[in-house]
Amino acid sequence: MPYTNEEGGLVNNFASEPKVYQAEPPNRGQQRTYIILGITAAVFVGGLIFVAFAVSNAG
Repeated sequence: MPYTNEEGGLVNNFASEPKVYQAEPPNRGQQRTYIILGITAAVFVGGLIFVAFAVSNAG
């Protein structure tokens, strides 16, 4: 672990830096998975809103 000694004997520890890499764009299969997950999440949130609305007006 890299560290430096400052005046007065203090030690500063620094976190090791992660390796940097360039991200790759998603392939067709990953894009399809993201679309399916997005649609599923939208339907789920819509269902929750519908249930909340139905319950609040049930009384």
